[in-house]
This record gives sequence, structure tokens and C-alpha cells, in this order.
Amino acid sequence: MSTGRKLRVAVIFGGRSGEHEISLQSAASVIRHLDPTRFEVVPVAIDKDGRWLLNDLSLIETAKKSLTIFKDQPSVVLQPAPSSEGGALIPIGNPRAPRMIDVVFPVMHGPLCEDGSIQGLFELADVPYVGCGVLASAVGMDKEVAKRLARDRGIRIVPYVSLKKEMWKRDQNAASRQVEKEIGFPCFVKPVNLGSSVGVHKVKKAADLKAALEDAFQYDLKVLVEKAINAREIELSALENPDPGLPPLVSLPGEVIPTHEFYSYESKYLDENGAALKIPADLTPAQVSEVQKMGREVFEALECEGMARVDFFMDKTSGEIYFNEINTIPGFTSISMYPKMWEASGIKYMELLSKLIDLAMARHKCKKALVMDFHAK
Repeated sequence: MSTGRKLRVAVIFGGRSGEHEISLQSAASVIRHLDPTRFEVVPVAIDKDGRWLLNDLSLIETAKKSLTIFKDQPSVVLQPAPSSEGGALIPIGNPRAPRMIDVVFPVMHGPLCEDGSIQGLFELADVPYVGCGVLASAVGMDKEVAKRLARDRGIRIVPYVSLKKEMWKRDQNAASRQVEKEIGFPCFVKPVNLGSSVGVHKVKKAADLKAALEDAFQYDLKVLVEKAINAREIELSALENPDPGLPPLVSLPGEVIPTHEFYSYESKYLDENGAALKIPADLTPAQVSEVQKMGREVFEALECEGMARVDFFMDKTSGEIYFNEINTIPGFTSISMYPKMWEASGIKYMELLSKLIDLAMARHKCKKALVMDFHAK
């Protein structure tokens, strides 16, 4: 897009999900690294009560003072924005003087943020936005539906059962028997629509299942109970191909090596030594090729656009690789796996952000060319 001016990018962050603080950390990094020669940043914060705040970095600065995840990160500084005309309107803060924007970069994680809800708002506003559309965002957030679609594509998954909250409350014993019969122990209990390992438990015996389910059902109405395998945790970054019709681009795989029993919320965000991140992962060329092939297939099967981080399990004994889950708005700090895997594959952080915005603009242009009103044709 060549207009002789910088593109105005609304970076939206925060939100009402349990991953609010992680979003603040990602957003601080994105705002700091967007190419200042190409983009003008308009920060839009959403606090935990759902209030939208224009040009307000107070949530980030407050979090920096209280959260260890911000340790040693520099402050975010905004330059005064010159007056310019853009595309969509954001009447936030002062409805009488809305800001014009060209593209939205959502840096939000979890329900109401990453699950298609806010993507639908962008579609209604007819504004370009970075990342997956409504369908892939919703499917990617629902771990169980994502596994179903992957399985239908012939992609290997770990055996699981899904439980609905009302069904479990009606007959807890029947649900427990189903888990014991079909999955066994040890197993993992996961809220279906959350990320960052919130509410996830490893259950080693039947006596501990009820407590794990009770906790997981605090966060979601549907819970996944998955067979636990002795596995390595392999991750891959995927990027929509800028050449339409060609397969998605994929990075070198990385590996998460938890020092805890599994990659829990605590090991991700509260314990500085909770996990080691190895990029690239110690895999054979054949294993790298298989993971990359599966990453492309998952990205396509779930109708992804823009970006996604695809997570896998690799059985330590058999070497078999299983699709675990997909993150359509992965963590975006400068040390997060998604940008770090691309950096190891030859795409630096600032360049990656620019590519994602370019993809969003190109995709929106293609959609605008579609006939929306058949009566006008």
C-alpha cells in the first residue's frame, strides 16, 4: 500500500480473559518493534472489566511494576501521532473525535480475544486485521474441535474424551468411568477453550480426577481428558504464504523442555527456570520434515490465515508425532517461541511484524473485491 504516509496500526491488547497479563507483555514487545519508518502505532487497551482505552499504556506500565514476566523489559514510549487520514474509525475515548486506522494488530489471548469474537467485530467494521479469521480463530480455540478436524485430515492425535459440564454434574460417576475405560491414567485434564496451560492438570490416579475436573470446569463448559504419553513438546511457527494458493510457510521446529512435570502455567510465566526453549529442536532431518509437513496440514485443515503456532507431542519411545493444539495468536514477546523460531529460520522480529501486516492488508483487499450484494451485480 503506497500512499505516501505511514500506515496507522491499532495494536489491541488486554481483554477480559485469564491471559490478560500475558497479552500485556506481548503487546509491549509488538508496539516497541513495529517498524517506525512504515507504521504509526495507535495503542488500544481493554481492561479486565471490558473498558476500551485509547492511547493508554497504563495497563502495561502497571503490569511492568508488579509482574515478574516483565522483568528487565524497557518501557514502551509512544511518539506523538501526526494528523492523517486512514481507513476505519475507532471512536474510543472520545466518540466525537474518532481516530482513523488502516489495520488492526490484535495481541490478545484466550476467550473473547482469540476465539473469533473480536475478529467478527473487525469484519463488521470492515477493517483489515492481522491473523486468522473468525472460523479458524474459533476452531483453534476449541481444542476438541481442532483435534476432530485434524483427525479427519488423517493427522495423528492422542486419544481423548470430551466432557460437558452439565453432563458431568448430572452423573459424575459415569463420566469418571468413561475416562477410566477409554483413556486410563495418567491423563491430562484441560479446559477446551483456554490457553497458557490455565486450569490444566496431570491426573495420575482415579482418586484425583474429580478435583481436577472441578477446577477445569471453573474455566470452561467443556473439558478435554487426554491420554498422557511420555512425550517431547515440539512447536512450529506457521505463516500464510504471500503467494496466494501456495502452501503456508513453516519455520524450523523448536522444543519446550519443562523443568516441572509438564509445561504448566507456573513453569511458563511464574518460574524463571520453569522450562528451557531449544531452537532448533534436536531432531533428525526426517523428523523435521515430518513435523513441518504436519504443521502445513494442520494450518490448512483448520482454514488458518496470517499466522499460527502449531504444537506437537513426540513420543519419546516410538518417535511418533501427534498434533496437540494450535495457537492463532501466539505469545509475541521478543523471546516467545513463535518469533524466535522464525528468527532461527531467517525472519527477524521486526520483519515478521511487517509481513503479518502486509498479509492482513492483502487479504482484506481480496475480500473487498468479492461481490457482497448480489442485487448490485
